[in-house]
Amino acid sequence: MILFVAAILFGIGILIALTRKNAMLVLMGIELMLTASMLNFIAFSRTVESHLFVLLIIVVAAAEITIALVLILKIYKYFGQIEIDKIVEKEN
Repeated sequence: MILFVAAILFGIGILIALTRKNAMLVLMGIELMLTASMLNFIAFSRTVESHLFVLLIIVVAAAEITIALVLILKIYKYFGQIEIDKIVEKEN
């Protein structure tokens, strides 16, 4: 059952990351995929060390989302929007 939920989460995450143009939504899709991979790791784990490894992944994900949000805010401040296609057009 956990593997099924993880597969659904990963599928939704990849769908969001590939189809959305908003940088925040792409980031949310990537985080869903990371959550699905952690669920898979928990489903196949048998030792306490693997659970501690998942806790480490959660801490790294929190740091990653913080840095990504700061970058998105800086991009918004510089370009005035966070639509990825429009930002690429403005650069050229």
